[in-house]
Amino acid sequence: MDRRKFLTLTGTFTGGLLVLPDFLYSYSMQPGLVTGGECVVFLQLNGGNDGLNTFIPYLDDRYYDARRNIAIPKNEVIVSQNGMGFHPTLKGLSQIQQNGHLAVLQNVGYPHPVRSHFRSREIWQTGSGSDEYINEGWLGRYLDVQCKDHHNPIGAINIDSIDNLALRGFDPNSMTIRDPKVFQSRNVASDDTISLSGNPQLDFVRRLAGSVSEGADDVQKAIANAPQPDASYPKNPFGKNLEWIAKLIKGKLNSRVYYTSIGGFDTHDTQIPLHRNALKMVDDGVFSFYQDMKSAGLLSQITLVIFSEFGRRVHDNGRGTDHGTAAPMFVIGGNNSGKIIGNNPDLADLDNGDLKHSIDFRSVYSAILKQKLQFDASKIGIDNASVKGLFE
Repeated sequence: MDRRKFLTLTGTFTGGLLVLPDFLYSYSMQPGLVTGGECVVFLQLNGGNDGLNTFIPYLDDRYYDARRNIAIPKNEVIVSQNGMGFHPTLKGLSQIQQNGHLAVLQNVGYPHPVRSHFRSREIWQTGSGSDEYINEGWLGRYLDVQCKDHHNPIGAINIDSIDNLALRGFDPNSMTIRDPKVFQSRNVASDDTISLSGNPQLDFVRRLAGSVSEGADDVQKAIANAPQPDASYPKNPFGKNLEWIAKLIKGKLNSRVYYTSIGGFDTHDTQIPLHRNALKMVDDGVFSFYQDMKSAGLLSQITLVIFSEFGRRVHDNGRGTDHGTAAPMFVIGGNNSGKIIGNNPDLADLDNGDLKHSIDFRSVYSAILKQKLQFDASKIGIDNASVKGLFE
């Protein structure tokens, strides 16, 4: 078996179970924990969220001219500032902004945009250019550098049913957990007399197996140590995912990165009810997470980043919107500036019917790495200057 197959085998958790054959439990090591006061939580909106109907240029008549079938009426928009406003379901996000804890980055994208879900998601998750292909994710590469001396299975936690490319590194310094409440670990024998096999690949995996098992124990300890939530989370899978992330943070797991996702944003047809329901689910879950972190006194240490792989076309298609390009990103907590960064969408200057991006998403990554994780983005091949004004 080649090394990458070993890494896949040892680094993945599915269905709450540690997926490892018994023979790998014969060696253990103490993982080098990634510690620090701050962490970043990523929320990925799968399907291509319609940014123009999320954070709305409601004072621009061209918005209503382009979207005669799906535009949000002015009297329903939750007014923000600078001629922008939130979708009427986003009462929680609006309140967070009023509290000074939400920053909006306008027109985020990348040059030569791709409208394929799979490829555009891959670009965002690897931090690559549209004509560049990278096997490891941008956060996985960050963890490779941070954990180069000691493999750390809890460097990042992905609460989801599938692995996330953003966290894939050369070494598996992350876990994917579907449901922490049934997450099981297995005790690894700490018999110092056990000798290595002499097979470098097998020995490598045995060491990782012990480390992964230690990580599983750390997850269980964090869940046991977590106090009760200071907010009522929605009774749906997405709300539960955010509740689990909050428990792990408050239980002092010491992971620097958490990740989860939610689908339902590919709104080619019947957009009005579909988009409303998807945004309501996000708003309810995010506002509960925000209240929980705020009540626990952790909001300044937690940065929540909300993004999608692309936005939608400016003109509707009669019943919805097709794949587009630039869209807003939202950042909550982490002592962000609370500002709207960048100009409003320019509906008079389009690129073949699409919004032109003005902020490269990698500039946002660079700012997060530098100011929240104290890391030089150029070490992982991201040379974009950090976007200005995002954090205080």
